Amino acid sequence: MTTTPGSPPPSAPVGARSPSAWATGGTTFAGVLMAVMGVFSIFEGIVALAKDDVYVPIGDYTFKFDLTAWGWIHLILGIVVVAVGVGILKGAEWGRVAGIVLAALSVLLHFLWLPYQPLWALIAIAIGVFVIWALCTDRQAAPRI
Repeated sequence: MTTTPGSPPPSAPVGARSPSAWATGGTTFAGVLMAVMGVFSIFEGIVALAKDDVYVPIGDYTFKFDLTAWGWIHLILGIVVVAVGVGILKGAEWGRVAGIVLAALSVLLHFLWLPYQPLWALIAIAIGVFVIWALCTDRQAAPRI
C-alpha cells in the first residue's frame, strides 16, 4: 500500500497527521535565513562602525540613533542570530524559541532602521515574519542536518 506525502503511515491512528512538509522545510529554510541574515547584519554593523558616511538617513526620524550605536546593535545582533540559526539547523529546541524571539527583535530593529536603508529594512522585516511563522508552525524536534 502506498501513501501520499504528508499523509500518516498506514499504522498511524485514524486522524493522525504527519508534520507539514511546508512547515518542516520552512524551519530548515528559516535556520538558513537566520544564519545568512546574521552575517548580513554583522556586515551592516561593521560598515556603520567603520564609516559613518555610508548610511545617510532619509528625512527626519523620531527614533534617530547615532550610527555608531546602530553599528554595535547590528554587530551584536548578527553574531547572536548566526548562533541561533545554527542551533535551529541542528534541531535544538532552544534554537527554535530563541529564533522566534530574535526574529521578532530583528523585525522591530529593522523597522527602526528604515530611514537608513528602506528597501533592505523592508526585506529583512518580511524575512523575519516568515521565520517567525516557520518556527511557530513546525512541531518536529528532529535535527535538520
